[in-house]
Amino acid sequence: MKILVMIPCYNEEENLERVVERLRESCPEVDFLIIDDCSTDGSRALCEKNGYSYLSLPVNLGIGGGVQSGYLFAVERGYDITVQMDGDGQHDPAYLKALIEPVAHGDLDMAIGSRFITKDGFQSSALRRLGINIISLFIRILTGQRVKDTTSGFRACNRALTEFYAQHYAQDYPEPEAIVSALVSGYRVGEVPVVMKERIGGTSSIHSFKSVYYMVKVCLSLVVYRLSFSPRKRPH
Repeated sequence: MKILVMIPCYNEEENLERVVERLRESCPEVDFLIIDDCSTDGSRALCEKNGYSYLSLPVNLGIGGGVQSGYLFAVERGYDITVQMDGDGQHDPAYLKALIEPVAHGDLDMAIGSRFITKDGFQSSALRRLGINIISLFIRILTGQRVKDTTSGFRACNRALTEFYAQHYAQDYPEPEAIVSALVSGYRVGEVPVVMKERIGGTSSIHSFKSVYYMVKVCLSLVVYRLSFSPRKRPH
C-alpha cells in the first residue's frame, strides 16, 4: 500500500531533523511530506538543504488548512493511507505500524493514536487533560461515541476518508472537529494505544491557563459545527 506521512510544520526548525530521522529509522518504506505553513524560522531552508519532500504554503493557513493541503496532495498522488504526525517530536514513529494496521485491514477508516489507553509516557499537563476529558464528553454527546484522546494529531486515514478530508476539513479546531465530521458521516473511528514524548524543542501554542480558554472555545465550536454540518455519508 502507498502510505504518506504528513508532517505539518510551523517554526519547527529545532525538531524537524530528529523527527525525520526517527521516521526513516522506524518506517523507511513510507513516504513523507513536510507541510511548511509559512514558518518564520529556518524550517524551509532546512528542508531544502536536506532534500526533504515538502510543501511550502504561500500564506499561513493554520493547522487545519495545512493538513487539508496534505490530504489534497495525497488524493492527487493516489495514496492508500495518510498519516498525520506532528513536527514537534511528540509522536513516536515506532508506533506507526500499529496505528496503520486497523486501517490497512479495513477495520477502521481512521485510527487515532491515544496516550490515554495505557496511560504510559507523556500525559500532558493536568489542565490540558481536564480540557481533553471535557471535549471527549462533548463529542460523545454529539456523536454517541467516546474518543479519549480528542486532540491527538497522530492519526491514520484510509483512502475514502482522505478524499473526504481533502474536500471537507475543519479549520478552527481541526482535531476534535474532524472526529465529529467523520463520525456523523458514518466513518469508523477508533483509537490505538501509543506512547507520546514531550516536545523536543520550541514552544507549544497552548499552555497554562490558555488550555482552559482553548477547551471552552472548542466545546462551543463543536456544538456550532455539529448543528451546521451536513453529513456526507461514507461510501460503501
